[in-house]
Amino acid sequence: MSSWLEQLERELDARLSAFLRNNPVQDNLFSEQHLRDRAGALQRQRQQLQSEAKQQRQQLLRLADDVRGWRSRVDRARAAGADELAKRAEQHLSSLMNQGRALWADLEDLGRRFNEVERQLGELVQQRQTPSPSTLEKDWALFEAEQELDQLRRDSGLT
Repeated sequence: MSSWLEQLERELDARLSAFLRNNPVQDNLFSEQHLRDRAGALQRQRQQLQSEAKQQRQQLLRLADDVRGWRSRVDRARAAGADELAKRAEQHLSSLMNQGRALWADLEDLGRRFNEVERQLGELVQQRQTPSPSTLEKDWALFEAEQELDQLRRDSGLT
């Protein structure tokens, strides 16, 4: 079953490639649509990462408040001579600090992922602005085809 599906996919890919080679205008449209789709997907991913980072920052702020509160409790317990309670509060404080470190690491990872998406978006913008040699070749082939078509029209008296 899988080999049949793979064979069909290869055949369809080959036909699409042949069609696009023979129709440079369609190939350009296909390439432009692919770039637009990719840019849209990257924009959505960028927004998602920004939203996640905002949530992470809010979590960190809440956690920082909790840490301050528990640090104060540890100090009060020590001052009152409740060493066992202070020890348990310190353990909880340590747990909160570990959560904070994990959240910071996650936020740094989000930042790296965001930078990668930004880089990819920049590359897409650059691709749109600077035509590649293959695009120039396609444009030239299109120009020549239009010139030949105009000449055929003139020769046949259609213009």
